[in-house]
Parts: sequence; C-alpha cells; structure tokens
Amino acid sequence: MTGFSLGPTARAAGYRLRGYDSIGSTNSEALVAAAAGDAGGLWFAALQQTAGRGRRGRQWESPHGNLAATLLIVPDSDPTAAATLGFVAGVSLNRALSKILPNGLVKIGIDGADSLNGGRIALKWPNDVLADGAKLAGILLEASKLPDGRHAVAIGFGVNAVAAPEGLPYPATSLTALGVRRDAAAVFEALSDAWVETFGLWDDGRGIGDVLKHWRASAAGIGAPVAVNQNGEVLRGIFETIDDDGRLIVRSDDNRRIAITAGDVHFGATASARS
Repeated sequence: MTGFSLGPTARAAGYRLRGYDSIGSTNSEALVAAAAGDAGGLWFAALQQTAGRGRRGRQWESPHGNLAATLLIVPDSDPTAAATLGFVAGVSLNRALSKILPNGLVKIGIDGADSLNGGRIALKWPNDVLADGAKLAGILLEASKLPDGRHAVAIGFGVNAVAAPEGLPYPATSLTALGVRRDAAAVFEALSDAWVETFGLWDDGRGIGDVLKHWRASAAGIGAPVAVNQNGEVLRGIFETIDDDGRLIVRSDDNRRIAITAGDVHFGATASARS
C-alpha cells in the first residue's frame, strides 16, 4: 500500500490517480498512457523511481520514501502555451510546500545569494524549488504528439521528502532534514489540490501572465548576481526578472539586457567567481 490519495479539490475536479511503491519513471508511465489514448487528468505517484530523469536527460536519484509524481494532461492549447505549464507546476508546488513547511525568514539562499521573497520556499528558474536556499524539489516537462495533432504533456515532480541525493554540485535538502515530518503521501495530496487552483488560473494559456506574477513573487535571486551556463558559455550579470514569455532576463556586465531561454543558473558567490 502506498497511501497516496488525491486531495478533496482534485477529486471533485475529476482527477484520477495511480499509486506505486516503486516504478521506473512516472513520466514514462504517463507518456505510455497518453499513447494508449488516455484523455489526461491522470496522476502517477510513487515512493521511489529506479529510472528517473531530470532536465537534459540527467539521472534523477530518488531514495525510497521521496515523492515522484507526474500529471498527464492533454491541454487545449498550442505547444508554445503548453510549454509554460512549467510555471504552473512551480507555483503549484510552491503553494503546496509552503503549507507544509513552517514559515520563517531565510538568511541565505542558493550559492550564497540572499533570499529576497521573505519565505522559506523559493522558485529557482527554470524548474527547481528551494527550501532555505537548498534544492528541495525539481520539475520536468515532457511532451508527445498525439494522432489528432494535440500534444500530451507529462508534468513530473520530484520532492525530497525523506532524503536528498548526496554528492551534488549544489546544496540539496529534504523535508526530514528541515525538521518536517510529512511523508510523500501528504506532499502529494497538497500538491494535487494546489495544482487545480493554479491550472485554473492558467486557463489554457490565457492566464499565464497571472501565473507568472505568482512565480515572480516567490522567485529566488531577483536583483542578485547570476551566472548562466549555456553549453559551456557563461553569461554573468544581474538577474532582473522573468519576462512575460517566461525567459530569464539578465543585465549583463556590459549593461546589455539579455533574455535567456535555457541554461544552468547559479547565484551569489558562485555567480560572481571569475575562475
């Protein structure tokens, strides 16, 4: 028994759930369901992934007891709008975790950057969720084209409920390390309900501006030094904002305003280092 259940808001909205103790990849299962004709609105949740993956094909470690969850949806929007669902996912996860994690002032953020949003949970562009400046969760979107021309989207969430992976090149944490005794099932229930609210705000892409306002309000590092690594090329400057297309806006050292669509982001001391 996994203990997973949908929150009351998600149940009322008609979402469905498949729960697992261990699985290869919740995203893979969602895409298989899409190929088999599932109409979407289906969650896959597991206590462990044995073949999880992160952004750019990186391996996503998932010790037993952490949360791996994927929502399959088939949105009535074009692929460009569907790509912004990552921000819906970030806001949803931020809301869920903020209810679980007791609030308090954050004195330091990722890589030494001061936190500017006043809460313990912060969103790191493009797809991470931080707690007290360390990575607590990640998000991965994958899409596949259906025979009718629409795109199925698998929105994957990985949350370090009981343990964080070791040996990473950045700080990572877990709910247990933060002193919070809430299991993966409790996180999932909160997430499933938070998703319904934020997805309704998104409104098939028409409300992305409102979603981005919420995302910016919880963003880590705005106003701080930032370094963006794009395939070995590093751009340094000041993180100004996220624009209405979801791009990272950097004021470069030579005072250019540059829009970034992809890259690995570092703040604070790491961003300032020139070596």
